[in-house]
Amino acid sequence: MSNIAEGFEKNTQREFYRFLGHARGSAGKVRSPLYVGLDVGYFVVEVFNSLMLLTTEVCRIIGGLRAPVARRFESA
Repeated sequence: MSNIAEGFEKNTQREFYRFLGHARGSAGKVRSPLYVGLDVGYFVVEVFNSLMLLTTEVCRIIGGLRAPVARRFESA
């Protein structure tokens, strides 16, 4: 969320797009500790699967937002 806010405040579509990429990467980075948590038994497979679905959905939403932002700076 902080990456999205920072990119928005840069006041250019290109920077906003770039920071949306950072946000998507950060959301994706959550997957690694989820695997670790599963491996060491912090949560059961059902919880792991639910959290993985949520991180995937967040990445998909951010990716969906990036497309129109890219079109805006590419057409300018």
